[in-house]
Amino acid sequence: MATMTTAAFPAHSYGSDVHVVRYDDRIIILVGTAHISQESVELVKTVIEQEQPDCVCLELDDKRYHALTQKQQWQALDLKTIIKNKQLSTLLISLLMASYQKRLGGQMGVIPGAELLMAAQTAKELQIPVSLCDRDVRITLRRAWKSTSFLKKGYLLASLLTSLLDKSEISEEKLKELKQKDVLTELMEEMGEALPDLKRVLIDERDTYLVEKIKSSPGKRIVAVVGAGHIAGMVKKFVADNKQDLAEITAIPPVSPAYKILGWSIPLLIVGSLVLIGVQKGAVVAGESLIFWILANGIPAAVGALLSLAHPLTTLSAFAAAPITSLTPVIGAGYVSAFVQVMVCPPLVKEFEVAGEDIGTLKGWWRNRLLRVFLVFLLTGIGSAIGTWVGGYEILSNLLG
Repeated sequence: MATMTTAAFPAHSYGSDVHVVRYDDRIIILVGTAHISQESVELVKTVIEQEQPDCVCLELDDKRYHALTQKQQWQALDLKTIIKNKQLSTLLISLLMASYQKRLGGQMGVIPGAELLMAAQTAKELQIPVSLCDRDVRITLRRAWKSTSFLKKGYLLASLLTSLLDKSEISEEKLKELKQKDVLTELMEEMGEALPDLKRVLIDERDTYLVEKIKSSPGKRIVAVVGAGHIAGMVKKFVADNKQDLAEITAIPPVSPAYKILGWSIPLLIVGSLVLIGVQKGAVVAGESLIFWILANGIPAAVGALLSLAHPLTTLSAFAAAPITSLTPVIGAGYVSAFVQVMVCPPLVKEFEVAGEDIGTLKGWWRNRLLRVFLVFLLTGIGSAIGTWVGGYEILSNLLG
């Protein structure tokens, strides 16, 4: 069992940001940080140097650790594979959140995650083992995306975009408040209670994961560096054994049967209606309805590609793909168009590197080739969705009229 203690562990007083947990015969020193605070950077270095722990645990997974400790190798990011795996949405959310942190960090003069980098560097200098204790960021984002309803996905994207495009300076009081908490927690609180499932995945599940990974790390005396927003939840979870929950919270939720049924019901309804129109009203009327379906889907999708300033081949692919992809839930016109855009107009390495800055300006979305891929994905997808409803309404009207 774990208990909180105020005994002389650690031997030094570091203030309210440092919490101590005794777990069995082990001492776990939790250092709560703000990911954009210079004070947190200095605190982490001080605690590790003075405590000389057996292990330093970090709120990082392998990918985020290598991104912090090494120059990001954008060449390793295979956009084509990401699109094939239908993970563009999660990549976009990741970029938006990273950019949000970077904007706040810029006003404080600190690179987001600088305290985690300092912890890793200090541990290396002192030859202390480092344990990466956070869940794979790809799993976190995919679970978050799947746990959020369609309407709330739109709310999330709108909230993130609004935060990014808001160029007003943060007040001194707000800056002081941000230094005392994790930026991600602050963002969740700003969204209020509208996204409880998202908070559960991003905060609560990771509290469980972090605690169990820290417990399994080697050593009797451990310093764990985590976002301040995780501390309260983690302290509570130390008193119980949550190891059995790890399998569940590291799995990607499957698509629900109801969603699959709904996804196939619309294509079956459209195709069935076209067949019935042919039987009841003749091949000419059915052919006219089919042509209307093609144009109703293809034109809005192509317009979406044009608004994205996509390559002409991408625009043609949007027009051609939308009438077909609208009849299958397996893949959307947005993914097809994005894939073609990457093939004919691949983003440059430097555009990956400045995407976090460009994403905060309207002009940047069209100037940066990486962000333009997201525009193609979003706008052609919206165009195709509009076309599905317009074309479907016309076909049903012909059937019932």
